[in-house]
Amino acid sequence: MQNGDFQLTINDIFNANLNSSDVESLDVVTLDEGQFHLIHNGKSYRAELISMEFESKTVQLKINGNHHEVKIADHFDLLVKKMGLSANIIHKISEIKAPMPGLVLNIAVEPGMEVVQGDQLLILEAMKMENVIKSPGEGKVKKIHVAKGKAVEKGELLIEME
Repeated sequence: MQNGDFQLTINDIFNANLNSSDVESLDVVTLDEGQFHLIHNGKSYRAELISMEFESKTVQLKINGNHHEVKIADHFDLLVKKMGLSANIIHKISEIKAPMPGLVLNIAVEPGMEVVQGDQLLILEAMKMENVIKSPGEGKVKKIHVAKGKAVEKGELLIEME
């Protein structure tokens, strides 16, 4: 695997490598925000981006009506895994900031709650897509700085942890 390549794990079953020539061979047309039509190897596909989780590098897609979860790993992720450094690492967090501008649709935690890596914290709507913001580590919710229905800017403090 080279620096510009990615390993994709689809539905926790199938692994595939994606490189720049694969991307260049796609004929993609944007239909609407989050919806695309693409042709690959002479086959036509309709794709819809359901959500993106930046911390876990996971994308939820619907392709020709079928739901797929795609986990993306670059060469650094694979190297860390190969070295065994990803096992049992506890990451304490102090704050959660908005990864993009959007609208808070739902808040799944309350002050005093203990969270661990991967727990759903809130749902942020951006560009007509619902993005589940999950905890990148563990901690206790100290204060929630946003409310349901509030618009937030990229980098804005959402949740303070202790």
